[in-house]
Amino acid sequence: MVRKKAYAKITNSVDNTGRLMKILDELNSHSVEIGIFGEDDSFYAMIANVHEYGMTIKPKSAAALTIPVSPKAYGKSAADFPGIFRPKGTDVLAIPKGKDGFEVLFVLKKSVTIPERSFMRSTFDEKNDEWVRFMQGMVNQVLARKMDVQTLYERLGAKVAADIQEKMTSMKNPANSESTVANKGSSNPLIDTGGLRSRVTWKVVEKNA
Repeated sequence: MVRKKAYAKITNSVDNTGRLMKILDELNSHSVEIGIFGEDDSFYAMIANVHEYGMTIKPKSAAALTIPVSPKAYGKSAADFPGIFRPKGTDVLAIPKGKDGFEVLFVLKKSVTIPERSFMRSTFDEKNDEWVRFMQGMVNQVLARKMDVQTLYERLGAKVAADIQEKMTSMKNPANSESTVANKGSSNPLIDTGGLRSRVTWKVVEKNA
């Protein structure tokens, strides 16, 4: 599961009223989790982890992985194409075309390495100071009774999630392979249909609840 946490850590050296202590306790007893949550979208959580940390994929039972290289094959398996065959002496799967020709749909690979494309950790590294300042301003509003703690964490979660989504949209490297770009119709390595990006969200949780 890809997620990060943000906490409020607040200290105060002056004499505190009961109300102030209650607010500080509430701030320190809550956190906001940011990410793609497996219990909601297990497939997208898996995809997010692959991109965040990178992975080498090998076939579990077949002799090779089938990698689509044609727009016709994108999002499908070899079994979806009646008459598909492996031309002699090649590492591809194709369908007949014309009298004697064929059209390559898949290439066969022993393994495929997906490079690390961190969009969660890199955003936290780049934006942490900005988020701290953003939260400090809201803490002052909570202490002034202009905002409650739940709203503070909801707004923080929304900002962090939006910054991560922006990172995903702007990422260019490591680039997709030429065949992947051709199949997707886009050069963005993290965006295809937008499903992964749209699932970056947040949850406000009470610690030890």
